[in-house]
Amino acid sequence: MEVWNPKGLNKPQTCCVPSSSAPLFPSKMATELNLKPESSSQPESETKNEEEEEARRRRNSRKEFDLGNGSEVIYIPRFMSYDQSWEYLEYLNKHIPWTRPTIRVFGRPFLQPRDTCYVASEGLSELVYSGYKPHAYSWDEFPPLKEILDAVHKAIPGSHFNSLLLNRYKGGNDYVGWHSDDEKLYGPTPEIASVSFGCERDFFLKKKPNKTSRGKNAEGEPPSKRSKKHDNSEQHHFALKNGSLLVMRGYTQRDWLHSVPKRAKVEAVRINLTFRCIL
Repeated sequence: MEVWNPKGLNKPQTCCVPSSSAPLFPSKMATELNLKPESSSQPESETKNEEEEEARRRRNSRKEFDLGNGSEVIYIPRFMSYDQSWEYLEYLNKHIPWTRPTIRVFGRPFLQPRDTCYVASEGLSELVYSGYKPHAYSWDEFPPLKEILDAVHKAIPGSHFNSLLLNRYKGGNDYVGWHSDDEKLYGPTPEIASVSFGCERDFFLKKKPNKTSRGKNAEGEPPSKRSKKHDNSEQHHFALKNGSLLVMRGYTQRDWLHSVPKRAKVEAVRINLTFRCIL
């Protein structure tokens, strides 16, 4: 397996990257991965001070939102540095074995409107959603994912994630409909950490209308008359930036739905990593 080394990667100077219909980066920047570390003339003390300052800025950007009744959201816009974010985006886009599966929504086959991949530790219960059972890859197959996992654990003390669902949105027509990640294998109060790379996308949380909606999961569902009836329910909005971390914890999956809607003007790639813990 190719050993990944993040140094020497080219990074774009814009906030988003083109979709798969064009190179990931502008043509003059679309070079192969440079696996040889670059030498640096910068003194070690200066590098350490810069890293400490960047870590301080990320801590200060942390925001916590109490949604009530034991539901909580944590948002860290600057979880990853600018350089790290573009390096990971390029790696994930090129090296993850993406697939776009056919799922079942209300008993009918439906092409999932985004690419996906699943990684999990050995010995865990199998993940099944909307009639689809993804193949579980090993963490050892993708070392950078373990690096990101370690960073998430460090940012959220006490957390323990052992599985990861990756999603790639190639452009504004790719989306995820209203749903909650309330599968039984995650337990009654699952903690889900979402790391975003690439183009900024809108993320919405909407209060479930009543108790009868609990336990239903319509991941990837198309727009329906049923969902439109509840558009006036309590909502929260987050603009998920490149390198950001959003954590849903407590009873958020029991009491709230979340979505990433279509955006007609978006023509760029976003990759999202959702870390979970299977009990």
